[in-house]
Amino acid sequence: MSTTANDPKINQLLAALPEAEWLRWQPQLEWVKLELGQVLYESGGEQSHVYFPTSAIISLLYVLESGASAEIAVVGREGLVGVSLFMGGQSTTTRAVVQSAGEGYRLRAHGMQTEFNRAGPVLHLLLRYTQALITQMSQTAVCNRHHSLDQQLCRWLLLSLDRLAGNDLVMTQELISNMLGVRREGVTEAALSLQRAGLIDYARGHIKVLDRAGLEKRSCECYAVVKAEYDRLLPAKIAL
Repeated sequence: MSTTANDPKINQLLAALPEAEWLRWQPQLEWVKLELGQVLYESGGEQSHVYFPTSAIISLLYVLESGASAEIAVVGREGLVGVSLFMGGQSTTTRAVVQSAGEGYRLRAHGMQTEFNRAGPVLHLLLRYTQALITQMSQTAVCNRHHSLDQQLCRWLLLSLDRLAGNDLVMTQELISNMLGVRREGVTEAALSLQRAGLIDYARGHIKVLDRAGLEKRSCECYAVVKAEYDRLLPAKIAL
């Protein structure tokens, strides 16, 4: 399988499609460039497309009336953004924001709904992905309630790394604080703590992971739970 930068099959869900479904989908897929901080949809807004990231990472945020927000899940090359389109709704209570710039593909809402309603291999694939996403959301809620900011940052960095080709993350302090639902000062303190431990190299807007194994050891169990569920439900090659 080709792995050029703009190859749609870098996305695991697209790569897992059987040949007949892939040939039907391919003409409908539209390449998109996804910029850091770009909002793909707002809470309560109608969704016109689903997005399949290939090199970008998308953050799903719950936004309060006050404007405060917290991340409930991240989506990268393992999945798609816009599950509400095939789960019975045209809108969602979350905001989707590009956490790490890159590329992806999108499919119009009608096309996705038509494919899901065929009740074939695509339906089963999308339901398994949705189950994995729900696990991530549930574990994030528990982690945010019971674990330290240091542990939350480790979990967040590891989930991000799983969705990137390298060990570098480029994003602002404000974006990280919005995702974790904490003040920027808290993010800075936690990041500097990881840097002093030799796990990351941290500068404004840039994080380079130096010791992934160390991050995994320092993280709470939440990362391992989420990763195990994704690996169970969505292996690199999914048997349909």
